[in-house]
This record gives sequence, structure tokens and C-alpha cells, in this order.
Amino acid sequence: MTRPHSLHGSQIDLFAPYVTDLPLRDQREVMERPFFSLSKKKRLKPIDYVSPDGQIFVRVTANSDFGMATIWDADILIWAASMIQQMRTRGLNDIPRTLRFQPYDLLKTIDRHTGGAEYRALREALARLQSTTIVTNIRAHRGKKHRQFSWIESWTDDVDDERQVSRGMSLTLADWFYEGLIMEGGLLAIDPAYFSITGGRERWLYRVARKHAGGAGPEGFAIAFSTLFTKSGAEGTPRRFKFELHKIARENALPDYYLRVENEGSPDPLLRMIRRDAIGMFQPDRAPIAGEKPSTSVTPLTADTIRRFRKDYPDTNIYALNGRFGQWLAERRLAPDDYQAAFLEYARSQLAETAA
Repeated sequence: MTRPHSLHGSQIDLFAPYVTDLPLRDQREVMERPFFSLSKKKRLKPIDYVSPDGQIFVRVTANSDFGMATIWDADILIWAASMIQQMRTRGLNDIPRTLRFQPYDLLKTIDRHTGGAEYRALREALARLQSTTIVTNIRAHRGKKHRQFSWIESWTDDVDDERQVSRGMSLTLADWFYEGLIMEGGLLAIDPAYFSITGGRERWLYRVARKHAGGAGPEGFAIAFSTLFTKSGAEGTPRRFKFELHKIARENALPDYYLRVENEGSPDPLLRMIRRDAIGMFQPDRAPIAGEKPSTSVTPLTADTIRRFRKDYPDTNIYALNGRFGQWLAERRLAPDDYQAAFLEYARSQLAETAA
């Protein structure tokens, strides 16, 4: 599908230029609290969260027609945060809450296809973002005990009646969210590979890791399973959530962050999140777990290796493949002289077998 032309008589290029390599940003306070449904199934059950110290609360309620905004819908908010940051970088004095854009540009930025189904899904996501209601005391000020808002106040779609295609869209961000974007230190950079994460729990966990472990030292950040369950707002039982966390940790496919389960035998294990560039710098002593696979020999991939890999295999999760390569090396007790070259050769052989 070709890129649509700009809106008639609008200033679309002033606010949202066509960029698919936009440096991505996420709002810090939104990254660790349970603000979104982690399932693509329609959710009507509210989220009620209170922090362990009782100081912070979040309540999220859904519209019965549209359901609760999902963590995939939040990609639109990441796009908005990234656009706001770009305007700040460009030195604009009056940064608007209303963003005008071509749906094609937004979809390309968040790594979505641009067919008719995706345009319809975009409209549905905007409807959920507008109809979902949040009540929280995070950043409540001026004597208020809480604030109530929806992620976006309104949105428009200028549709060509004759061709039934969009000539351009706009959305107006909620005050609470907008304030979080423009405040000092309100945004954190995220890896574009975030958009390739398919699971809702994995997406949420990446954001938690980025928030807590992104600036941590080589020891990373550890958090109890029970605390993660509360913070996630996930439906289902703690037991099921624990099972899913173990599965995610075994796969170890999150961009940028390595996961390790600790205190496995305790009633409430810990999940440690370590930046992949710090792997090998932190090795706490612990007894082996019965049935545990050999520890991996994962080495962080260089920017050049990632660039070369993504040029040939843009749709493959490089971090998951690197985890399997590390496991493969450990099982054979191998230590290649040139890890980066060995990984690329392993990737070529594995992906060639898959294609065959």
C-alpha cells in the first residue's frame, strides 16, 4: 500500500513527520504499574492495584462496548511519547497535546502492517484508549487525592467518502499522560525490538525490566514473583502466573534483558533482570536445581552483529536465538574464539534448516 498524501489544509508535517526510525520513548510511571490488559481478549474485569506500602493506587475500568485498553494499544502511546520527545529535541516551545498524523506513518513506526485490517485495528485501539478510565493518586497534585482520566481525550479520522480511505488522523492526549511526557526525567528509551514481542506478559515484563534494571549495575534487579503478579494486574491465579514467568525465563527472549529465577525452592521465588551487556559480570553462588539444564554460555551481541543479523533476518528474535546458541555451546562445553562470528554462522545454519 502506498503512503497517503498529507491532509488537505493541515499542518501534519509540523507535528508528525514521516519517520519510521524514530527514537522510541516510553513514559516511566506507566511502565511498572498495571494500567493495561495483558490479553487480546476483551477484558471487562477492573484492575485494582495498591502498592505494598499502601501509598499508591491504580484503578482501571473498561467500557462494556470496547473493553479495556491492552498493552498492544499502548504502542500508540509509545509513538506519542516518542513524537513529543522529538519535538522537545527540535526545540519547539509550544508542544501540543493534539498530534496530527497519517495512520500509515504511525503503523510503520510501531512495526505494524498497513493493510485495511490494520487500519481498522488502529481505530479500535483508539476507541479503547479513549473509553478506558483510570483513577490513580500517582502525580495527584493541588490538594487532590486522585485524578481520573482516559489515555486520550478524543481522536478524529478524516475519511475520504469516495475512496473510503483515511486522509489523516489526530488524537488529543490526556492531561495526566501529557504532563508525564514533558516532565523532567519522565521518558525512557526502549529498543525497537519491543514491538516484535508477541506475548502480553512478555511485553509488560520488558517494560518492568527497562524501568528497574535499565539503570542498574551488573547485578541487575530482583523482584519477587508475588510482587510481579500484583504489579501486572493480570487475570488468572498466582499459580498460573508463576508458571508463565518460569516459561518466559527459560525462553529468555526479551530484548536487552536477561532473566534468571532465584530462590527456586522458596514459596516466593525471585526473578532477576540483568542487562544483556552485563551478563557474566554477576554470578551469585547457588545450588543447582534438580532437572535444571546446564547454565548457558551467552555472550552479549555487539551492535555490528545485531545490525548484520537484522539486515538478513528482520523478523527473527535475535535474543532468543542467542539464548539457544548459548545453551548449545554449554551442552557441548564449547568456547569459540570469535563468539560474534560463531553466532552468525549458527544463526545461518539454524534458520536455513527452518526455511527448508
